[in-house]
Amino acid sequence: MTYTNKGVTIRPIKEQDLPRMWELSFKNENPEWKKWDAPYFEHKTMTYEEFLTGKDKIIAQDDYWSILVDGELIGTISYYWEHQPSLWLEMGIVIYEPNYWSGGYGTTALTMWINHLFNEMPLVRVGYTTWSGNARMIKVGEKLGMTMEARLRKVRYWNGTYYDSIRMGILREEWDAIKSL
Repeated sequence: MTYTNKGVTIRPIKEQDLPRMWELSFKNENPEWKKWDAPYFEHKTMTYEEFLTGKDKIIAQDDYWSILVDGELIGTISYYWEHQPSLWLEMGIVIYEPNYWSGGYGTTALTMWINHLFNEMPLVRVGYTTWSGNARMIKVGEKLGMTMEARLRKVRYWNGTYYDSIRMGILREEWDAIKSL
């Protein structure tokens, strides 16, 4: 399955994506994207060979896809179960390439991903967690019509400062109403 809109494509990860994916995500010790994507969690580099040992958990998976712009891999989009018996699903996105930040690519990718998740699963809600230091990610949620469902104050510590953990979410009926406008 592949979706494309406004030059942005999301699709399951293919074997040929792996070199670029490793280069963007695990090659460098302090990549620029990590300053925004949960920087309070340690980032570990790995060799390409180490990266390939986990390829079976990456290639052609339902829960982890690539984001491409005009055929170039720029990021990944994913989901995980917070609590599968109650269908509580959370999603995530990383745009690794700074020159693709603030250009609407993440919003477009997340729109297609949310559509995909609601169309493929009997979900009631889709959401994600970010931190108050990532204003762009909060803005994306607002543009998508999401609600800030939770703000856990000063629970993320990074670079000598405490930040809030932010939960954004949207219910199926809210998403359907937005799509019908």
